[in-house]
Amino acid sequence: MFEQIEGSRAVAKAVALSRPEVICAYPISPQTHIVEALGEMVKSDELAPCEFINVESEFAAMSVAIGASAAGARAYTATASQGLLFMAEAVYNASGLGLPIVMTVANRAIGAPINIWNDHSDAMSQRDCGWIQLFAENNQEAIDLHLQAFKLAEELSLPVMVCMDGFILTHAYERVNLPAQDAVDAFLPPYEPRQVLDPADPVSIGAMVGPEAFMEVRYLAHAKQMTALERIPEIATEFEHAFGRATGGLAHPYRCDDAETIVVALGSVLGTIKDTVDEMRDQGLRIGVLGITSFRPFPLARVRDALMRARRVVVLEKSLAVGIGGILSMNVRSALSGIQLHGYTLIAGLGGRAITRASLHRVFREAIADTLEPISFLDLDWGVVNRQLQRERERRRSGPAAESILRDLGVVASRAG
Repeated sequence: MFEQIEGSRAVAKAVALSRPEVICAYPISPQTHIVEALGEMVKSDELAPCEFINVESEFAAMSVAIGASAAGARAYTATASQGLLFMAEAVYNASGLGLPIVMTVANRAIGAPINIWNDHSDAMSQRDCGWIQLFAENNQEAIDLHLQAFKLAEELSLPVMVCMDGFILTHAYERVNLPAQDAVDAFLPPYEPRQVLDPADPVSIGAMVGPEAFMEVRYLAHAKQMTALERIPEIATEFEHAFGRATGGLAHPYRCDDAETIVVALGSVLGTIKDTVDEMRDQGLRIGVLGITSFRPFPLARVRDALMRARRVVVLEKSLAVGIGGILSMNVRSALSGIQLHGYTLIAGLGGRAITRASLHRVFREAIADTLEPISFLDLDWGVVNRQLQRERERRRSGPAAESILRDLGVVASRAG
């Protein structure tokens, strides 16, 4: 059924259609509307049987999800930014224990300085935690990925993050197609745990493991992720057959067949990039885009196949590994090992900075001319940066960089005198 609805509410309805039995949450923008909507559905018995548990922190939310999943319940939670960091210990425990929890991450920048707007810093901080990470391009895909995530998680007994851009998607109203409950029930069977706490058949979940077995246990977690590389596209195909929509999968090429230049990216920015690519194609430039849906496990073979015939690759990423540069680009570089082409990393959109078609036209043309710097920062104000660097060279007590820059920009009152 088609409905014009806020992204967060749409995701809440998709989660409810998946029949979770335990939802635990702690509010943090921009994911709060998701769990608020689910709480309303549980309270009104629209979602039943389901227990909604208000907890005192994000760490508690993931801890409750772990307990619920270990006890045999289909468990769900959501978070963002510092909330994801606060639950990091439990996030690692969930994957290490092989518990099929599904969690929405409404992507938001990590402070300091404090920032509530979108980039991918939070999910990237947990890229090696053992969770599957799927990135949605739009709200329809966010809905569809949640339905697929529960199926994938429970088949492999592995937790899944569905990442959707905070505010850009969570608070955007779009026309989406929400499936009927009977169709979801046919696609997603009742939860049958691979491991469960059962008094009639006692086991230890989370036992102490020493050097004699720890490496083997960790390898098995890696092996599950490699299995996910096969099941993710298969489940996407099953989803398409059931609902008539091609969505999910590992990666999606767009106008890449004859492209000399291919842009690689994650999330909602793909829509803006595709519009830019269409405009540049109309101008006779052979450019395409590869959207990555599955960041973990990373589809090395799929990316290599999509990019190997290009002359250059531009990786646009909304995160920064301080001290080295790109995160997504390092994974792309691994996929292209041994292939000689021009590679560029473009850091963009940090802290919610707008990514415009005009700016993309400019940097993509620089890449096509092979004049783009290997690591570039889209629309970075070098005047502001250089003034702060000069202050730090001249004065020992140069003050906090964030406040100094805001004063330069006139966002806060400058110091009197």
